[in-house]
Amino acid sequence: MVRVTSTHRRDLLRTGAGVVVGGAFAAGCGTGQAAQRPAPATPAPPSAKPPAGPHAYPGHPTQITHGPRTRPQVALTFHGQGDPALARALLDTAEQRGARLTVLAVGAWLDQHPDLARRILDGGHDLGNHTQRHIAINTLPEAEARREITDCAARLKRLTGSIGTWFRPSRAPAASPLVTRLARAAGYPHVLSYDVDSLDYTRPGAAAVTREVLAGVRNGSVVSLHFGYTDTVAALPDVLTELGRRGLRAVTTTELLS
Repeated sequence: MVRVTSTHRRDLLRTGAGVVVGGAFAAGCGTGQAAQRPAPATPAPPSAKPPAGPHAYPGHPTQITHGPRTRPQVALTFHGQGDPALARALLDTAEQRGARLTVLAVGAWLDQHPDLARRILDGGHDLGNHTQRHIAINTLPEAEARREITDCAARLKRLTGSIGTWFRPSRAPAASPLVTRLARAAGYPHVLSYDVDSLDYTRPGAAAVTREVLAGVRNGSVVSLHFGYTDTVAALPDVLTELGRRGLRAVTTTELLS
């Protein structure tokens, strides 16, 4: 395994910001599961109150990398796919510590585990769109890229009554202009990026994930993490403990920007 240093991470993110107009950039999105035949989605109960959908945040750019630097809050955002037991463990840990997360779910993952959509929302977390199949969306033709966004939005709508609060592109730290336009047309005024990459998808060990997050996090940070990795599950308690020691609260992205 090649260790990715913090300096390398910064170089990668700078490179990604420069090439999203023309193509894909894989940093910040771990290798996804192969697309599988979708299972029928379970609709939200008729009595369930639909969650809030996307809305615009005046004063913030179309692609959001962080929130206000003036408040001691951070958003821990998770790419939603992988072993559902690990996802539940992360949600349980966050809730026990009074933290709230933002989960950008892959549509194919929701097809396989439809109960997790309601589990995320019932825990007080944000739930958003991370494309249907978790492929390199910035490289796709327009029609296919549109389907990646709208198919996942349709899954979320069917399961929860809302298309979700946020959109994040798959296999890239930022969306190309085309994908940004398609996301807006689908109902997402902003694309959610991040300013801190945990690099947990490289499987560096829990201590390294903790160090990577804590080295970069500050007021208003949006941190990229992933469901599906044991290192992340093991790191989260220490991350939350140190955030608390620094006086930083882990809140949903919606709260971070409110």
